[in-house]
Amino acid sequence: MVNCDRCDRYFRTISALHQHEQSSSAHNLCDECGIDFVTWTGLKGHWVQSRRHFYCQKCDEHFPTDAQLLAHAESEHYNCEPCRKMFKNQLGLKEHYRQSDAHYYCTPCNRLFGSASNLQAHLNSSTHRPKDVPCPFKGCGHAFVSRSALILHLESGSCRSGVDRDRINYEVCRLDTDNVITDPSRLLTGPAASQEVKYYATDAAWNGSAYECYFCHNTFRSLPALNEHLASPKHQNKIYVCPLSTCCIRFTTLSALCQHVESERCGVYKFRAVQNAMDSIVGQMGRLTF
Repeated sequence: MVNCDRCDRYFRTISALHQHEQSSSAHNLCDECGIDFVTWTGLKGHWVQSRRHFYCQKCDEHFPTDAQLLAHAESEHYNCEPCRKMFKNQLGLKEHYRQSDAHYYCTPCNRLFGSASNLQAHLNSSTHRPKDVPCPFKGCGHAFVSRSALILHLESGSCRSGVDRDRINYEVCRLDTDNVITDPSRLLTGPAASQEVKYYATDAAWNGSAYECYFCHNTFRSLPALNEHLASPKHQNKIYVCPLSTCCIRFTTLSALCQHVESERCGVYKFRAVQNAMDSIVGQMGRLTF
């Protein structure tokens, strides 16, 4: 004889007990896992949470694989795949994105981002911020959402003024006499103290299958592509430094430092000396002469 403790009943065989457990409303049995739940809700919760089951609680339907369940959820329901949750309508899904700490969601744009920094970059872009930082040079007419964007514009050499990264570095090193944002140990000495060392590749960079950078060993299909790489800040000295003593991250360009400061990742921008230094440098840009 075998007994059912929950119902206080005895059965002659195990098969009779199993038949009872499957047919009785007092039992909620998961046949695959061999677990008996007190309530139907408990059994459904098990199906939803267990990685052994591929169960749609909205349709009360099981699927053979996780891929088939996800395909069903995407086609029939409003589904949050990372959280493995389904919603009755799009409004419910959007509200989940908005409230959940697991998601980086822009409500006005209805867009999800992979990280907090990506979301913040989006919020700081022209989509959400006005372009109220004008280029100070006559004849340019471009405006930008931030000082870092303005400086990147100048460093790129695309401004009609002719300012480029070399001139920016020269002027910053000249103006930053207290080395608030420049690292004197990384600067060259002499008349060309703030000028970058320029590297050029020749046909000797051909390694038999591609043009190879002798610094980082990245390869390029053409010599102009390699020289464009060498002309970038990739292998230049990191002459800029975050002035916060607990941070001190170094950068090769002023725009990269400005992006770091504007992100407020380390909190350096709250210090008045840093604000004054950045304001002074950007303010002096429009006074450059050629």
